[in-house]
Amino acid sequence: MIGEPELDGEWRTDRAGETAESAPEPGAVRGAARGPRARWVWALGGAVVASAVWGGTLFAQHRLEPAPRIAYRHVDDLCAQAPLKAIGTINGTPFDMTWPGSEASPALDWSYCRAAGGYTEGRPWYGVELLVERHKKSDPRPEFEAGPGLDPRRTGASDVEEVPGLGERALLRRQPGTDAQLAVRDGAVVFTFRVEWNVDQDLVDEDAVHAAMIEDMRALMTRLHE
Repeated sequence: MIGEPELDGEWRTDRAGETAESAPEPGAVRGAARGPRARWVWALGGAVVASAVWGGTLFAQHRLEPAPRIAYRHVDDLCAQAPLKAIGTINGTPFDMTWPGSEASPALDWSYCRAAGGYTEGRPWYGVELLVERHKKSDPRPEFEAGPGLDPRRTGASDVEEVPGLGERALLRRQPGTDAQLAVRDGAVVFTFRVEWNVDQDLVDEDAVHAAMIEDMRALMTRLHE
């Protein structure tokens, strides 16, 4: 997902593995996570690295036309721009925005945030990931339509539905009982929001989680719009 382009706009498969180093270091996550969420955070970080490699390979296979418009600004600390008030209400405690990451290049700018809510015994616990990509030399539409978002385990057979009123196209990819991803493309900018929970699905109102994701995504897009 987070591919590092060459300066001349060409994409190379032999660089895809190097770009994964831009994601947050797994060692830092291990030190930051506590209690029942440690294993989840470690696994989530690995998914981001795998997604980065997957995205670089996809771009190597497709030499795309110049990208559409860019109407959103790049930020170094995406966590500071995403208070996640709606999903925070679902979680019951604020999110600890402690794992940001970003990089700017001539072809692609990306900002990333991983966050975890406080744990309360007997309550669902949620973790989130956010990714904003500004494609400056390529059209993100082919990747957006086919990609797994922040979870490389996903395939085209995922439970997907259109979400009206967000960008040019928005897709909600649901995995009942485990997680959901909301991906939005507006021009050359792609927003991806993932929420995962670690309890029995009977304790989670998934419709409420989906509605909160849409509300928080809309707030983030408004904040970053130029």
